[in-house]
Amino acid sequence: MEPNRTHPIVDRFLRYISIDTKSDETSETVPSTSIQFNLAKELFQELTEMGLKDVSLDEKCYLMATLPANTDESRPTIGFIAHLDTAPDMDGAKDPKIVDYKGGDITLCEKDNIVLSSALFPELEQYKGQEIIVTNGHTLLGADDKAGVASIMQAIKYLVDHPEIKHGTIKVGFTPDEEIGRGADFFDVEKFGADFAYTIDGGQIGELEFENFNAAGAKVFFKGRNVHPGYAKDKMVNAMILAMEYNSFLPAARPENTEGYEGFYHLVNMSGTVEEAQLTYILRDHDREAFELKKRSIQATADRLNELYGAGTVTVDIKDQYYNMREIVEPKMYIVDHAAKAMQSVGVTPDIKPIRGGTDGSRLSFMGLPCPNVFAGGHNFHGRYEYLPIPSLVKAMEVILAIATLPVEKN
Repeated sequence: MEPNRTHPIVDRFLRYISIDTKSDETSETVPSTSIQFNLAKELFQELTEMGLKDVSLDEKCYLMATLPANTDESRPTIGFIAHLDTAPDMDGAKDPKIVDYKGGDITLCEKDNIVLSSALFPELEQYKGQEIIVTNGHTLLGADDKAGVASIMQAIKYLVDHPEIKHGTIKVGFTPDEEIGRGADFFDVEKFGADFAYTIDGGQIGELEFENFNAAGAKVFFKGRNVHPGYAKDKMVNAMILAMEYNSFLPAARPENTEGYEGFYHLVNMSGTVEEAQLTYILRDHDREAFELKKRSIQATADRLNELYGAGTVTVDIKDQYYNMREIVEPKMYIVDHAAKAMQSVGVTPDIKPIRGGTDGSRLSFMGLPCPNVFAGGHNFHGRYEYLPIPSLVKAMEVILAIATLPVEKN
């Protein structure tokens, strides 16, 4: 029988998602929202009560703890990391429910006719016969990444309660502000002290990722000239029209028509008046050369408009955000192989594929902590259609236990 709502990890997950931890990309504080401390303090208390060592929560909301080794064997120190915050796209979970999924659509809110459609999300059908945690239709669920948090905490609790299971030193880390790209900003890799780690921040069951996008953000500014529209001929320059013209010149690679290793230009915000306008893009590509080409295209398109309308009409500000962790992890592929072996040992088929996004692990890898990403079980993150099959959540915990206890074989 598939694990159901009576499994202790379910209550743990529901308790964690009831604590609002939404981050705020407009904030300049660290963490971006003080409410993230509410969950961090709860976890601090639980880790302390479990008897973990070196439990620490700093002023920036980074929480770390150590489960000491209980064997004399020489084993590497392995870390498990998840993030505390939920995406600012929607409010955190309110009134989630558990459904016994029989197939077809799931009605999230009957009053407003909000439906989790199996036609729109066909992967839903693979969970027929399982219990699934869903939203009320008006919030996100928070499985990204409280499923990861719950999986780590439940696995640690199990090891504490079963000291006969031998393991090396295990490090636990919880970070703020991952959803706004700041999760690794103040992560103390040296203090954490792991030889390698895994972020438990992936999606559906089986996901194992050691490749992610190279990422940059680009802001493009347009300077117009406002003249009374009745007398504007050959005088007015409309900054908003310039912005639309600029976007039309970019390659057509966008999120809605790319997949796999294909990168994209994603327009995420636009604002403006006749006098001035701004476009904000995120640029993504797994291939470093193609990534650099996208950045050059952003500038070249600005240069093209400046030739047409005059120097200084369009200016560009491009900032790199993170890089593909593959170049750091690949020389140590045994840590990916170890996770794959752990999955297989608990009956999960590894699905090794590139992340079409990024995790804290990508930045941590470049900070000296190789850190592939492992599934936490959820689907449709950041919105009202997010859901989490309970058996997937349980398997995430079991994979953590296997990673922590199986011997690491360096190839």
